[in-house]
Amino acid sequence: MSASRRSGTTDELGPDEPERDGSDGSDLLAALLDGMDAALCAFDADGVVTHWNREAERILGWSADEAVGRRGLAGWAVRSADAEEVESRLLSSMHAPGRQVHEFALLTKDGGRVLVRTQSAAVRGPDGKPAGVYCAFSEVHAQIDLERSIALSEALFEDASWGVVLVDVDLRPAVVNAHAARALGTGRTSVLGRPLGELLSQGVEELESALQHVLAEGAPPAPAEVWVSVRAVEGEQRRCWRSGFLRLASPLAEEPVPLGVGWLFQDVTEAKQAEQEASLLRFRTQQLHRASRAAAECEDPAEAATVHLDFALAGFADHALVDRVAGGALADGEGEGPVRLVRVAATPSGAPGPSSLSGPAGLPVRYAEGHPALQCVERAGALRASAGTARPEAAREWAEARQWPPDAVHALCAVLRSRGRTLGVVTFLRGAGRSAFERSDALYAEDVAVRIAAALDLAGLSGGE
Repeated sequence: MSASRRSGTTDELGPDEPERDGSDGSDLLAALLDGMDAALCAFDADGVVTHWNREAERILGWSADEAVGRRGLAGWAVRSADAEEVESRLLSSMHAPGRQVHEFALLTKDGGRVLVRTQSAAVRGPDGKPAGVYCAFSEVHAQIDLERSIALSEALFEDASWGVVLVDVDLRPAVVNAHAARALGTGRTSVLGRPLGELLSQGVEELESALQHVLAEGAPPAPAEVWVSVRAVEGEQRRCWRSGFLRLASPLAEEPVPLGVGWLFQDVTEAKQAEQEASLLRFRTQQLHRASRAAAECEDPAEAATVHLDFALAGFADHALVDRVAGGALADGEGEGPVRLVRVAATPSGAPGPSSLSGPAGLPVRYAEGHPALQCVERAGALRASAGTARPEAAREWAEARQWPPDAVHALCAVLRSRGRTLGVVTFLRGAGRSAFERSDALYAEDVAVRIAAALDLAGLSGGE
């Protein structure tokens, strides 16, 4: 059904055009008007309805045949009491520059009322004089929803306190807000179109896998926490981003066509680190408690020392060594000559297993001068050492030169003190698959060392050394 009158209306509202075989301009105009998403009607200079599209019919219920040709809106599309004001505001657009925006209530065919927002502007004839008015309108709530969506989009990309990134189907950033640009350590424009691998040194595979899953399957039911390393000017920064993903599809296509993924994230690194530290502290406290209960059941105090050592290794280190000062404990200020250490207990250097006590031979360990264990005894405090990022061959030589298992890369020595004397040193060792020891690890090692020293001191007093 045509959305306009067939006789002369198009000529009144636009320039004359030559007729074409088989169709005229009104057919094309009617098709265009009926395909619009907005409701549209038009009036000539006398206020007669000349055009009425399908969206207007959907909103008000009046068909094009019922609407086109009526003079004004009174009595059918507008209440008679409001008709004069509404029509005067619409027709005044013929003599006003630009578009005019109004809001008023229209009547539906079944007698209901609909609040609409209109945009009206003049239609000029071939001579440039006003020939009528066109009016595009939509329901106010639909317009408000659209405005809210636009406002939300602008706010997300300007003022949001979390990162927002629109990623295209090639998994490259297409739009980035200010917060996300700061998190990525770059500018909002310089990040666009670049592969994520140029921005992140670690965590790229996990992030791209999540984006591909969203494109294929849709958004996950809950946020995901992704650990990444950001390439920054001051160096790589390890961050944890709690991320949410949304699949974006074109609203203009008949079937959903993926436009990309909306990625929203918030930096929760500090919270996750605090959570991990608290969890680690709880675990270590429980291990100390279990070790104390197990050691209390040992008849031999030296065996109790190995129990403390075994419980401490769980999740902490790969190997452990316990060395005593040769010749007995050292009181503060004693021992003018070089300190010698005798191996008391050690974990197996090959297959994992419980710690075992050394034999009664009491031969000193061949530690070279400046060895970390010797320094630990001299300083009476914890000491850390590491091969760093050395090649595997160099790291093996570093460990063997210190009389440690060849796979050791990181070491932590804690002094054994009891009754104001230095009994020896306990050494914890980690392989290449673990991180270097930190300050918090040294505190834990000192707690374990106190318990081992007490057990060894008791073994000396009881003659079971």
